[in-house]
Amino acid sequence: MKLYYSPGACSLSPHIVLREAGLPFDLSLASTKTKKLADGSDFLEVNAKGQVPVLELDDGARLTEGPVIVQYLADQKPESGLAPKAGTMERYRLMEWLNFITSELHKSYSPLFNPAMPEEGKAVYRARIADRLQWVDSQLAGKDYLLGAQFSVADAYLFTVSNWSGYVGIDMSGYKNLAAYRERVAARPAVKAALEAEGLNK
Repeated sequence: MKLYYSPGACSLSPHIVLREAGLPFDLSLASTKTKKLADGSDFLEVNAKGQVPVLELDDGARLTEGPVIVQYLADQKPESGLAPKAGTMERYRLMEWLNFITSELHKSYSPLFNPAMPEEGKAVYRARIADRLQWVDSQLAGKDYLLGAQFSVADAYLFTVSNWSGYVGIDMSGYKNLAAYRERVAARPAVKAALEAEGLNK
């Protein structure tokens, strides 16, 4: 398999999952700004949407959209415990978290990276994210991870998205449970390895 990624982008989530699952893979650096790959070829030929992540399977098929990719990866290694069994209520809880993170958090951070967004608009999004993070913080009370004691693909995604806070001026100091959670996730060997590979552990 090959993962097309951009350092620190949402592609960090499947990158972490690949390492957590112990699956063999190659990395291919893609610029979401220039839409070029490291060899100068056109990333749009890989994904016409121009976004990472893209997972290229050994047969050449490609999957896009992070929440889908991480579930696919978890299902390749069910013994990893990265996703509950399909069809169970626990699996739907996982999907509930993945949908929340992608729609309520991920997409709310995006305008904060847009230099054309007026500061007044960014303030609205920061307030929205703060409200959502407060709820996440409450859900983490007494739990190691989002689903309880077991690390899942949703944790890889939340860790990735919440990492953006420091770059866009969101104060994380008020979220005690989330802070402890982020430390737990960051200490995992697979997470450390993914951050190292993307040059993000400085």
